[in-house]
Amino acid sequence: MSVKPSVGKQSTSTKGAEAKPFVGPEDLGGYDPAKSLGEPGRFPYTRGPHRTMYQHRLWTMRQFAGFGSADDTNQRFKYLLGHGQTGLSTAFDLPTLMGRDSNDSLALGEVGRCGVAISSLADMRRLFDGIDLGSVSTSMTINAPAAILLAFYAAVAKEQGVPLDKLRGTLQNDILKEFHAQNEYVFPPVPSVQLVIDTIEFCAERMPQWNPVSVSGYHIREAGSTAAEELAFTLADGMAYVQGSIDRGLDVDSFAPRLSFFFDVHNDFFEEIAKLRAARRIWAHVMRDRFKAKNERSWLLRTHCQTAGVSLTEQQPTNNIIRVAYQAMAGVLGGTQSLHTNSMDETLALPSEKAAKIALRTQQILAHETNVTQTVDPLAGSYFVEKMTNEIEAKAYAVFDQIDAMGGVFAAIDRGYFRRCIAESAHAAQKRIDSGDTKIVGVTDFVEEGAPDIDTLRITQDTEDEQVAGLKALKAARDQARHTAALDKLRETAKNGENVMPALIAAAKADATVGEMMETMKAVFGAYDGGPEW
Repeated sequence: MSVKPSVGKQSTSTKGAEAKPFVGPEDLGGYDPAKSLGEPGRFPYTRGPHRTMYQHRLWTMRQFAGFGSADDTNQRFKYLLGHGQTGLSTAFDLPTLMGRDSNDSLALGEVGRCGVAISSLADMRRLFDGIDLGSVSTSMTINAPAAILLAFYAAVAKEQGVPLDKLRGTLQNDILKEFHAQNEYVFPPVPSVQLVIDTIEFCAERMPQWNPVSVSGYHIREAGSTAAEELAFTLADGMAYVQGSIDRGLDVDSFAPRLSFFFDVHNDFFEEIAKLRAARRIWAHVMRDRFKAKNERSWLLRTHCQTAGVSLTEQQPTNNIIRVAYQAMAGVLGGTQSLHTNSMDETLALPSEKAAKIALRTQQILAHETNVTQTVDPLAGSYFVEKMTNEIEAKAYAVFDQIDAMGGVFAAIDRGYFRRCIAESAHAAQKRIDSGDTKIVGVTDFVEEGAPDIDTLRITQDTEDEQVAGLKALKAARDQARHTAALDKLRETAKNGENVMPALIAAAKADATVGEMMETMKAVFGAYDGGPEW
């Protein structure tokens, strides 16, 4: 990257500040606070994207929810909204995430187990039954079939009489990180990204309040990356989406204000705060100076954060409540716009209602009882925090240079760069645990005997049986001629390189299923086999 703000002399280690018991101004080198720190709501937004931050508006409290059938999750949505949640966040089951219908042979045993099963518009209709889509903000965590789920959501909104330009929410839709970490890809990288850009273009034109992509470091970090790698890989992916959209012919300011991000908040309290501050500063410089965005809103990095699922333990699960509380405070002190707090029982099963409510109450206590919302960026000017912010920023730019030297994100994927870095970092972290250098309360130290005494949510086989039966009935009752014509139109649209979103919405209304639409596009785009072994 050619655009690099001046941050003074840097250490190459994101942990460098921790080696000293005392950090002073001499550790900041040529640091210029006027350029690198500034004021809240002002370029480069190190101190936050908004002038008053949480003083007048709290972050969105968005608890991840999704299990069993659409009816089951609909009830959980209403439960959380009734207890003060301010936004919905949807978890889909593995078959849906992989673009397969509930009656697919590879879906057996997985339907509704790790999220809600959605195969058709009828399922989506039941998922949001009795919930006004014009008054709620909805997040959907899905990637390869993301455009299809967005089509379902748009179709349900139209049925409710809600105009598309009134819909608010976020589609994760970050397929690049799937090739780095989570492996829920279907099509090869290039057509996969073109599908993402279809949604960016569609939302810029039709759904201006919707965030079409949540560029996600969370899964990269959960797979074992360091904080600096999470930051660098995530922003590199974001830049790839911006460049792809510009190459499509879109004006950068027509879509950049609606791009969003999603970061993990792990146990290293100050490092996580520094990571979020560095992310905003880097993104502001890149958008203004590299991509020449004119609208200040295009320079802002707005982010959702989630506490670190990988940090939770099966042993002594109530300890997870404490871990999550500290992580949540780090997210808030780092300036997040939206927050999910994990439930204490997530290493054992999907969250129970009791555990989900405790996780939500954690946010509410943080917001209303600790007074951390009263001062904007209270850690600004801390020698330790500013040094760590600078170090993470420098490390990220070094990674950008490596990616550029390889020929960009697609070339780096082909060479296995991202996977290799994450695997090496995960291995190093495990070695620190094995050696005793990293302590985990209840696992490596302060161990107690016996299995945890905690009630967990169980998904029965009845859920899968009912879902499969409903899907079979839908396929038998639909207008077959309309269904066939809709899929033919989708195939033609994809083959011609046109934006597929209108064709996906039409197919959804014709009761085409997730699996059928994915197979139709796979016939055009091809399938990805995981690339070369590194």
